Amino acid sequence: MRQFETFELEFQGTAPQGSQSIIDLKTTFTMDGAEKEIKGFYAGNNIYKVRYYPQKSGKCTWRTSSGISLTGPLEGEEECLPALDGMHGMVQADGIHFRHEDGTRYLSVGTTVYALIHQEKELIEETMESLKKAPFNKVRLCVFPKDYDFNHNDPEYYAFEKTNGTWDVDRPCFLFWDRLEQRILELQEMGIQVDLILFHPYDKWGFSRFSKEECLVYLGYVVRRLSAFPNIWWSMANEYDLMEYFEKEWWYEFSDFLHTEDLYGHLLSNHNCLKYWDFSEPNTTHCSIQYAGMIQTPDLQKEYGKPVIFDECGYEGNLPNAWGNLTAFDLLDHFWTAFAFGGYCTHGETIWNKDEVLWWSKGGVLSGKCPERIGFLRSVLEELPGDLDPFESQFDRERLLKAMKDPEQAKRIPYVIRSIARMDDEPFQCFMNGNREIFSHCGDKVYLRYWGRHCPLWSDMILPEEHSYSVEVIDIWEMTRETVLTGVSGAVRVPMPGKEGIVVLAKVLESWCGDYRK
Repeated sequence: MRQFETFELEFQGTAPQGSQSIIDLKTTFTMDGAEKEIKGFYAGNNIYKVRYYPQKSGKCTWRTSSGISLTGPLEGEEECLPALDGMHGMVQADGIHFRHEDGTRYLSVGTTVYALIHQEKELIEETMESLKKAPFNKVRLCVFPKDYDFNHNDPEYYAFEKTNGTWDVDRPCFLFWDRLEQRILELQEMGIQVDLILFHPYDKWGFSRFSKEECLVYLGYVVRRLSAFPNIWWSMANEYDLMEYFEKEWWYEFSDFLHTEDLYGHLLSNHNCLKYWDFSEPNTTHCSIQYAGMIQTPDLQKEYGKPVIFDECGYEGNLPNAWGNLTAFDLLDHFWTAFAFGGYCTHGETIWNKDEVLWWSKGGVLSGKCPERIGFLRSVLEELPGDLDPFESQFDRERLLKAMKDPEQAKRIPYVIRSIARMDDEPFQCFMNGNREIFSHCGDKVYLRYWGRHCPLWSDMILPEEHSYSVEVIDIWEMTRETVLTGVSGAVRVPMPGKEGIVVLAKVLESWCGDYRK
């Protein structure tokens, strides 16, 4: 047994007489006096399993109880060893950002391959190889197959078997679940989180017409089987508001059920088409959003106090659908806008090919221009000393008034800004909110401004006078970085190339060491 890694117990016994999804098998794990009672599952072929996820190291004892006659030891003791290097534990929400359990930063740079696990083995393998080379550390995928444009194929296996021609949630298809687990584990080895979509409306098979009771049996099996994997997130649905056979109240029951049954507290959210999920719901850990309004990231962070991920903001592609024909720069611009506010964004690709194997639906090979540039974004942000927090305006009123006392610095502050700074706080804030800059900071160690599609020849900034900064100009498309100023503070004018897609990054010259928030 090792910290942050799945520990599995296996027992032999005859097949369950009733439901094969919800069975009478529990193991109590005790570590440092704290107990966790874990529910087991039937894995087929007369095999029963219990999976445990140890979140700390130390001595662990376990005792199994069951109404089923099982062979093998029913109690034992394990030494849970400390986590290996590189194993950081589950991702958890920390304010408007994410952290692994050991405190390591997690910058969510995701992609979408909805029907990945429902393709032929050769295509799945090709997709996994593509992911190994890609910059993504999260992938959104569905448990149930998807029937939509460029994705109408019937999979080889489904999550459940049929009884009298109807899906029977009490009879899991064990080969399906084995194959799903295989891919989850492979993605874990690549350092990729699995944002597992539990329901969706694009369905010709009948899974979107489950009764509430059938849904809860299915969710119970999912949690028993998968919750001990550290790289799982629960996405209750893709476009939950299009699930016409589900009542609104069900989603709150599903959220409560997942929160109660998943003893490890995996991330949980619900994705919309038109109407946002209630992100204030207490079990919801982050905002999973379909919308291209990244400029509103600070508003959503302020309203919910949770991480904001634009999981669907359109795709780089050339389909007739408006959502599927963004230019590469459009999608890259969405990414930088979200991340420059301390939010997150998810990639998708809908570039047509003669085989109609589109990344967003089936996977295959990435052919767009965005992935490489998203990798560049990730490298820039991961080298920072901490997470970016939105800075409503670089022209902080108090800092402005101080800079205006110095004639040389005052000349670098636009006249209208100087005038508004002399007003009281309310009109000043109204003006700044209406002319929002895409601006963020790591304490006073880093200031980042993204100019988007604006093309100025210079950028005025006011940096704290207590530190000395170097200033870089970053071209997000060409993936270049140039230091243009060094040893500066106060009101500075940064020369720029007069083109779109430019980031200005000011970094304090002192060491990154220590708590950047101080």
